[in-house]
Amino acid sequence: MDAEAICYLSIRELATRLREGKLSSVDVTRCILDRIHRLNPRLHAYLTVLDEAALKAAAQADAEIRGGRWRGLLHGVPVAVKDLCQTKGVLTTCASRVLRDWRPDSSATVAERFEAAGAVLLGKLNLTEFAVAWYHPEMPTPLSPWGASYWPGASSSGSGAATAAGLCFASIGTDTGGSIRFPSAACGIVGLKPTWGRVSRHGVFPLGESLDHVGPMTRSVADAAVVLGVIAGRDDADETSLAAPVEDYAAALDRGIKGIRIGVDEKYISAQASPEVATVVLDAVRVLERLGGRVVKVTLPDVEPGIAAWTTICAADALAAHDRTYPAKASEYGPGFRSFLEVGTSVRGQDYAKAHMMRERFANRFQELFDQVDVVACPSMSVASLPANGMPPDARGLMGPNPLLHFTAPFNLSRNPTLSQPCGKCLAGPPPSLQLVGRHLGEATLIQTGAAFERATEWHNQRPPQSAD
Repeated sequence: MDAEAICYLSIRELATRLREGKLSSVDVTRCILDRIHRLNPRLHAYLTVLDEAALKAAAQADAEIRGGRWRGLLHGVPVAVKDLCQTKGVLTTCASRVLRDWRPDSSATVAERFEAAGAVLLGKLNLTEFAVAWYHPEMPTPLSPWGASYWPGASSSGSGAATAAGLCFASIGTDTGGSIRFPSAACGIVGLKPTWGRVSRHGVFPLGESLDHVGPMTRSVADAAVVLGVIAGRDDADETSLAAPVEDYAAALDRGIKGIRIGVDEKYISAQASPEVATVVLDAVRVLERLGGRVVKVTLPDVEPGIAAWTTICAADALAAHDRTYPAKASEYGPGFRSFLEVGTSVRGQDYAKAHMMRERFANRFQELFDQVDVVACPSMSVASLPANGMPPDARGLMGPNPLLHFTAPFNLSRNPTLSQPCGKCLAGPPPSLQLVGRHLGEATLIQTGAAFERATEWHNQRPPQSAD
């Protein structure tokens, strides 16, 4: 098997080969590290690469597997985490000069759970400064593996680029207003934003604590199910984490979708989606219908007031998260993120209260849809791709109606889980992306539905051209 084929194995395929001794974790890790050192100088997906530590962890995994102490499907599998996830003794910069020398004394719970599962941590992935929309001008900017002219997807862009380019088998992303879904769509991969609190946020530097979700980014729905099963669950270190039992997500993969009710609001889809994306998403719904799903027409509550509320809440929450360094170190922030904190300083108590109540009204009405349906289908992003320079220069561009947030921010406000996956043919760039939205703690149903679509199509097998050596 050649090096590229190894780097693009599914987690389950790799786990089988590792357990049977057909591949070693050390050899696979070397293969991935070699690939990182070839491609990362161009893609800038990683900020920190942990060659020595990764090879040491891989050697330990090999010894344990040979000794009959197999920990599960992630044992010996090379993974990476976004660089706002704390890693003990390893730089955690949040892609900002403000934290350029920070080496935390402890790791985020998601990193600890990867380690407990025997996964091999390759390094820390690039992102926009503190996870909003802008890169710090002194930090490297990640490029889309589909081409430098394409947007790599905002905050978790390093996670999206690395996963799509075969530079890890799975990555961790965070999503406050779309930052698992945008890079998943922009890089042609799968992203799962779990229910708020389903995955611990302990040790993950916050953007907006009441909106932040942590979840897996992978190349298939099956791989996302494996990772979610490892990182989900109650964490005493995060009092907002949910105590509900973690389901066997892998068991949901082969259930089929006969009788699954799929809600579709065509007016909501067509209001902001390009004709190309709208057509492909509705075609995907028809595939699900042919597989046994039952399409139900629904009407979503108006999302636009909620998007305005999202900006108010997120900016104020971000200001709270940075109270130790802003305004004390204001000059060290990049101009884009600094402008977002400045928006936070202008939010009055009554503004936040009104935004909060707008959120509660939208969230309550949205949950009512799940009396009629099991999932809601819509685009992950309004277009298949954006130009690399498509973001507004500062936070003023996020104020008011925002088409980019139309299909993402509402489901941060409502805290529902979402699954994004490729759903069409690559034309000039990355493929369009289908988003499935589930009821609270409905991740298994999303995986069940997404896996059925994936088995019936080949869209997830498309690879970006700049992932080639």
